[in-house]
Amino acid sequence: MTDKDPKKMPRDEAFAELEELHNTLSAANNAYHAQDEPIMSDADFDRLRRRLAALENQFPSLKEENSLTARVGATASDGFGKVPHAVRMLSLGNAFTDDDVSEFDKSVRKFLGLETGALAFTAEPKIDGLSLSLRYEFGKLVQAATRGDGAVGENVTANARTIHDVPQLLDDAPDILEVRGEVYMSHADFEALNARQSKAGAKTFANPRNAAAGSLRQLDVSVTKSRPLKFFAYAWGEVSAPLADTQSGAIARLKTLGFQTNPLTQICTGPSDMIAHYRDIESQRATLGYDIDGVVYKVDELALQARLGFRSTTPRWAIAHKFPAELAWTTLDAIDIQVGRTGALSPVARLSPVTVGGVVVSNATLHNEDYIAGRGNKGDDIRGGKDIRVGDWVQIYRAGDVIPKVADVDLTKRPVEATPFDFPTTCPKCGSDAVREEGDVVRRCTGGLICPAQAVEKLKHFVSRAAFDIDGLGAKQVEAFYNDDQLAIKEPADIFTLQARDLDSFTKLANRDGWGDTSVKKLWQAIDEKREISLARLIFALGIRHVGEVTAQDLARHYGTWEVLAENVKLGRPAAIAHRAADEAEADERFIADRDGRRPRVSEARKLAIANAGLSRTATKAWAFLIDADGIGATVALSFSDALSNAEESKAIEALIQQLDTIIAPQTQASNSPVAGKTVVFTGTLEKMTRAEAKARAESLGAKVSGSVSAKTDLLIAGLGAGSKAKKAADFGIETLSEDGWLALTKDA
Repeated sequence: MTDKDPKKMPRDEAFAELEELHNTLSAANNAYHAQDEPIMSDADFDRLRRRLAALENQFPSLKEENSLTARVGATASDGFGKVPHAVRMLSLGNAFTDDDVSEFDKSVRKFLGLETGALAFTAEPKIDGLSLSLRYEFGKLVQAATRGDGAVGENVTANARTIHDVPQLLDDAPDILEVRGEVYMSHADFEALNARQSKAGAKTFANPRNAAAGSLRQLDVSVTKSRPLKFFAYAWGEVSAPLADTQSGAIARLKTLGFQTNPLTQICTGPSDMIAHYRDIESQRATLGYDIDGVVYKVDELALQARLGFRSTTPRWAIAHKFPAELAWTTLDAIDIQVGRTGALSPVARLSPVTVGGVVVSNATLHNEDYIAGRGNKGDDIRGGKDIRVGDWVQIYRAGDVIPKVADVDLTKRPVEATPFDFPTTCPKCGSDAVREEGDVVRRCTGGLICPAQAVEKLKHFVSRAAFDIDGLGAKQVEAFYNDDQLAIKEPADIFTLQARDLDSFTKLANRDGWGDTSVKKLWQAIDEKREISLARLIFALGIRHVGEVTAQDLARHYGTWEVLAENVKLGRPAAIAHRAADEAEADERFIADRDGRRPRVSEARKLAIANAGLSRTATKAWAFLIDADGIGATVALSFSDALSNAEESKAIEALIQQLDTIIAPQTQASNSPVAGKTVVFTGTLEKMTRAEAKARAESLGAKVSGSVSAKTDLLIAGLGAGSKAKKAADFGIETLSEDGWLALTKDA
């Protein structure tokens, strides 16, 4: 380092000094902001920073993207920018037993119609780290993003550039290449990092994954640079040209491009081969030097992966075989009851903290009152019939290394004063009756929106990522607003009136702790942006029991608009009540028949209950239209009907609708296909594709697949043995195609 005039320095000499200055200042900045242990005086830091600025001004092309001269302290940014993924980053389904692996193989074969014959899979260790997507354009790294919610991630490009295993430039790569993999930290590096953190009096990490995730998601890139992160590549997103014809070939290609790939990846020829490799990897787990939590199996042939496609959140062609749960023993200090958004009373074990699988656990789920009592869902004994009591010495395990659960009780250590747990029959939050319906394993609060716990949880669900996803309004803020005397948010519509109410408020939000003019302005903007929402997100956000993301999408596709959905549910309400009465009549008939020692006449009991309801044709048609939606059954239909017929809930929903500007109708995926927007029904036995594959193909072309024929059906695909549906289609004058006709129709779509 010199005091030479930058104007008189050659470029290579300036570059060397810039590099040295940046490293020195980054270390000092990290020690000061991240470790609270300054290694130089403020005066020396400022002097070197000015020198860096002078060199950058003279040689602007050498200035780093995240130079210290462009930042103040460690948090110049409020957060990371959002990056939409060109190809969604999905999670994997899980397998926990050998039977699950065999079932995975069977499901793949069934979908593809391959009952026999060779089917190759790759098997690779499942790295316990943070997913990262690296985008290269013409061989240059231009963007790095975390997975986020699968559709949108966080822009961590500057941070990713500091990872040694991440190439900056690629030779002989496709023009567009998104490489995906896992950022992780080795055991040795993790221990060394925690030792440094502890010595500096700074935060230590629970496990290598948390350390890796926290290091990658630093707003100060110098902190990331100081952390020993590594990267394994195992997948890809958008590509302008195929990497290979197989999964294994593509991974080999990534290795030749300069990426680290896992050497334990192997091709397997079936479940027994996959499980054998799983056992081999499991035996090496403790000696690998990095954390893994299972083995991932993927169909090797990429053409078959394309045919298999995806479910809503997971691919059909891959699964993660998780390692057995790790165990530990500790004391059960208390049992708390939490109330969820649907009123479910969920017992939670409060434990003396214990480390399970490298994570400190202080809470665990107890499922429901039967589980505490030592009974299974069907009344059979679990844990040998041993109940769980406060004060017990209990065994904890983490299912799939994730969710802590109580597995067993050591009765030899049970305190003499321990008594059976008395599960509440009233809500601990609002005092309403907590009832357990026939056949349900869960006891639920009947208070609805008058129950503060349910109201808060519904609001948290409403702003969650898969629902309205309002920036700046998360679970913590929702809870604070719910209890706010002046700016209370008691129902979703209150979110959209918050800004107007703040204008009339005595104490402005911008003047409160945790808020300021900038953050409040961003909140108003984020709220206003969500006045336009997709129909599927709106339905999911309502938090109606049994209505998850997939069901919400099914309902949105089936009805198209909120008005049509709400009107049909309203018209079908009498039928919903009649079908609930039919369910009760069926249960009564089974009970009486069992008591009298005869066969139950279930169908007669149901028909009589429906007949006694005296349903109108309108109600019957509306109900039929609702349950005709693919993926929608009577349970979901009844739940939706209950929600919209509840006076308070219906009023809250209507108030919300009034605050929205646009509810976006679902878009077909292939508007130019010959079946886009049409309702298609498959019947009979298909010979050239499985029913599941046919359904997935139709939906990918923008069609709506129904399970029954009605006047609204546009097209019937009749396989071998087509029966009543084909006759009904003929009666309605509906176009009917053979399997070959269907394949010809969609061949070029």
